Amino acid sequence: MKDSPLPLPPLSLYVHIPWCVRKCPYCDFNSHTAAQALPEAAYVAALRADLERELRWAQGRPLQSLFFGGGTPSLFSARAIGEVLDAAARDIGFAENVEITLEANPGTAEMARFRDYRAAGVNRLSIGVQSFAERSLAALGRIHSGAEAIKAVEMARKAGFERLNLDLMHGLPGQTEAEAVADLEQAITLDPGHISWYQLTIEPNTEFYRRRPVLPAEPVIDAIGEAGAALLSAKGYAQYEVSAYARPGRASRHNRNYWEFGDYIGIGAGAHGKLTDSGSHRILRTRKIRQPRGYLASADPCAASSAIAAAELPLEFLMNALRLNAGVPVPYFSQRTGLACEVLERPWAVLADRGLLEPLAGGRMKATPLGHRFLDTVLACWPDGGRLTVEQG
Repeated sequence: MKDSPLPLPPLSLYVHIPWCVRKCPYCDFNSHTAAQALPEAAYVAALRADLERELRWAQGRPLQSLFFGGGTPSLFSARAIGEVLDAAARDIGFAENVEITLEANPGTAEMARFRDYRAAGVNRLSIGVQSFAERSLAALGRIHSGAEAIKAVEMARKAGFERLNLDLMHGLPGQTEAEAVADLEQAITLDPGHISWYQLTIEPNTEFYRRRPVLPAEPVIDAIGEAGAALLSAKGYAQYEVSAYARPGRASRHNRNYWEFGDYIGIGAGAHGKLTDSGSHRILRTRKIRQPRGYLASADPCAASSAIAAAELPLEFLMNALRLNAGVPVPYFSQRTGLACEVLERPWAVLADRGLLEPLAGGRMKATPLGHRFLDTVLACWPDGGRLTVEQG
């Protein structure tokens, strides 16, 4: 297979804006409390220069999706967001149905700004609600109220956003099953096309890790998961990934590209990228300087760039592809890693015999419902399992 160039997968762009009004105690993302005046102009200039250095990786592909993540990207003006979009459109180009997502928090929501984001080209908002309950919001250190979250969704619709995602957490400090389901019911009432519903986990380097809150017991967590999944299904939301639920046609194209082992350029402080070097048959991981001050001061903000070893590629691929309920077509493995499917057959057969993976003969690489429930176990059982870390944009 190495006699011919490795096929190029779809390409996305991730833009990281690292500032928040306040750092949440559960957050392990690269986010920093904002000063009174953000260096918006300087940061946009740095993003544009960063993008220019990455143009060689486009290799003739238009962008299928763009995602402004953080931090809180909605702290930046629509003009700043528009400048980045204009540069990406000019230098790389957009696919006809490009998806452009911006993360926004209810605490920074302003009607005029939402309208301006839409006019700048953003066509999908991801609103970080996390909970509608005041006690839970206080425990999470959020700066908005439940009423403000509802208002933010209403404002987004009035601004012309048809594609909306709501981020919602469960398993919160002191939360009961009834309270978690009530949160989810409120979100469904707002009728977003997409809901990201995920369990709170305690991560290192967070305030919650240093001062651990009391979380619901495991039986309560299990009951919340089962009740929530049943409610979402009954209301027309299909679970297509571990924590992603969508109405028909509303799955996140950007995140699907991650999970299907597509390529993405990452720009901004701490941004990660995954890139295919077609001619040399190498898959690269890149990472930018994490601290905003260092990123802004550097002439070349790339902190790391390395090829994924061939022996590690199967697990890297599976850590993403198996997150999808429907998995991916079997040919994707060879097309996106340059490896023959035969390298998978023996370990795959062992896990299939245990009822954790569907047989490859079915034409798709996917976990069974049992395997999907215990995905960490499946990956840990794979050769070299647990030695790698999942890359998320």
